Amino acid sequence: AKCQCKVVPRERKNCGYPGISAAECKKIGCCFNASVPSVPWCYSPKQKKVKKVCPTDPHHRINCGHPGIKPRECTRKGCCFRAHPAGVPWCFYHRTVEE
Repeated sequence: AKCQCKVVPRERKNCGYPGISAAECKKIGCCFNASVPSVPWCYSPKQKKVKKVCPTDPHHRINCGHPGIKPRECTRKGCCFRAHPAGVPWCFYHRTVEE
């Protein structure tokens, strides 16, 4: 993503080799910006920011517990708990989404 390449020039970590082209740099998953001298032009992107969320669609829930699991037991396992609707898991795993 473009936002991952917004790295302050002095914080860039070299990702290529001397003389690497922009196309080759991007092909290996790195960022390329030759506008600032004396810093790497081919550099590592920022890590993606992710967060865990509880799925809002009950039909996308993946079971994390057992029938009759208590809310506290479910959350102790690191899972989401919603005691509704019927016919879907009430204790279910988080989804990881990019911020």
